[in-house]
Amino acid sequence: MKRLDGRVALVTGASRGIGAAIARTLAAEGVRLGLASRSGDDLGIAGAVARPCDVRDPASLEAMVAATVDRFGGLDILVVNAGVGAYGPFLDLPADQLEELIDVNVKGAIYTVRAALPHLVRSDAAELVTIASEAGRRGLPFEAVYCASKFAQVGLTRALDHELREHGIRCTNVCPGGVATDFAMGRGRTPDMPQLAGMMAPQDVAETVLFVLTRPRNHRILEVALRPMTETSWG
Repeated sequence: MKRLDGRVALVTGASRGIGAAIARTLAAEGVRLGLASRSGDDLGIAGAVARPCDVRDPASLEAMVAATVDRFGGLDILVVNAGVGAYGPFLDLPADQLEELIDVNVKGAIYTVRAALPHLVRSDAAELVTIASEAGRRGLPFEAVYCASKFAQVGLTRALDHELREHGIRCTNVCPGGVATDFAMGRGRTPDMPQLAGMMAPQDVAETVLFVLTRPRNHRILEVALRPMTETSWG
């Protein structure tokens, strides 16, 4: 018997990197999947509902959630993963990148939860997992607006834990440090930068999400922080 057999999950930012690793890991555990991404890639996962989705657009998210629920009859797990990054001195950040960070990372997370929550409250084993960041736990140089957007995600999920626990919905922030994906490059980084060496793999984060989702229902994990061994501890 697979550990999550028959459960239904929606993963945003599912076409590559951490999102794709999470989707494949959940599929291997018997989860039926809605895969939201800009490309609409189904990752070759049999039976998955995959369609293009822009998390900045509430109507796009509502359509994605509706398609998933219509196919599978409900929703048990939401993984808020879609995000963008930009790095560099604060005053050098172009206005369009600033807007994108807030629109995708902050508004996108809020819109995603709002679209999914009416269905999660009907589940008898609901989970909300936000893929935030170590940058959402402490301020980092040359990542000011990115940190602000990730602090917002962490705060959103922490607040929802208070609000949703009475409905049996477990809310968890997963906060990785550096992960070797296209996302890690963001804007303002180059492949030869020494801090990119030794990063974790997307599968490391996916296995952490699986751990959270497979804990006994009599407790909840509020936050998981994980970092590469090569990454400094900031206090």
